[in-house]
Amino acid sequence: MPFLVGDPAPWFKCECTTNPNYNFDTVAGRYIILSFFGSTTLPQVPALLQFIYQDLRPRLDDSHMCFFGVSIDPQDKEQKRVTQVIPGIRFFWDFNLEVSKRYGAIGVVEGAGLTFQPFTLVLDPNLRVLANIPINENHNLILDNVVKSLPPIDDYAQVPLTAPILIVPRVFEPEFCRELIRLYQTHGGRESGFMREKEGRTIGVQDYSFKRRKDYEIESEEIKAHFRACLVRRLVPEIAKAFNFHATRIERYIVACYEGEVGGFFRPHRDNTTKGTAHRRFAVTINLNAEEYEGGDLRFPEYGSRTYRAPTGGCVVFSCSVLHEATPVTKGVRYATLPFLYDEAAAKIREMNRQFLAGEIVDLNQQKAMPT
Repeated sequence: MPFLVGDPAPWFKCECTTNPNYNFDTVAGRYIILSFFGSTTLPQVPALLQFIYQDLRPRLDDSHMCFFGVSIDPQDKEQKRVTQVIPGIRFFWDFNLEVSKRYGAIGVVEGAGLTFQPFTLVLDPNLRVLANIPINENHNLILDNVVKSLPPIDDYAQVPLTAPILIVPRVFEPEFCRELIRLYQTHGGRESGFMREKEGRTIGVQDYSFKRRKDYEIESEEIKAHFRACLVRRLVPEIAKAFNFHATRIERYIVACYEGEVGGFFRPHRDNTTKGTAHRRFAVTINLNAEEYEGGDLRFPEYGSRTYRAPTGGCVVFSCSVLHEATPVTKGVRYATLPFLYDEAAAKIREMNRQFLAGEIVDLNQQKAMPT
């Protein structure tokens, strides 16, 4: 069926002009024009692209709005019939037709084989459909009217939005927070990466353009025991009450450090998108020194630009499937601890997926520094 207003847009991974394996779901947090034009050789497509490159270009700043065109014609890429313009204009190369089929741009007609029906979707910052516009002689006029009618990003739902999170104060005692900070300052931290899928396996990646943070892995069994006790006594009951979920397992005991000198940050991501992380259910951010730094707050782009910060010893809890980011620390040093919680059912998933953990770490910082 055609997409109707309010329908969620399916997530996908596809080669893009900026990334060979672009995760479309990470673009949430702005208005998106997603155009399945198919090929620049089709009627009305040259006029569409001219409209995007010229008329809409001033609006496509990536902060408030962006455009993605989807081509199934390899000649569009090989002959450079379309080019990205950063910020704001990118193209997906859907040569295996998977994305176009998933979105219904390609169908099967008896006796005619595959058919292509070009259209453009306008999506809200939560990746839900605002408009579905056939690519015909009226396309550009309709698209222009839709774009001009869009409210500011934070008003897209017509009511103020709050991210689906839980804030719980007084989980760690102030003395315990200082002890964890002293541990980091004594031992230092290592560069912290993130997980990605590579050929069906989960690998670690370090990339300063996506994340800048150092972590110390807690070794003391006594400290880890107190860590667990605080969560069991003070946090687990609140999660059960708010989310009807009983957490029984914890993943990782770390002290994380975002330094203001390097603008420590973590760009928008989800915490359970690989086989090696699929067991994670809830992410927990426990601030250790909330009064001692500027910036460094949590933001959930699908639910507006508002940021969140728990007090020292308190935490923010949210589903690992929610898009989130740590904004840059602009002054001082932010310390936090960042466990993941899951249950017995998820523990079975974790054990089953251990085979996909490659133990490989790719340092893109070194690759980018290498001469070409």
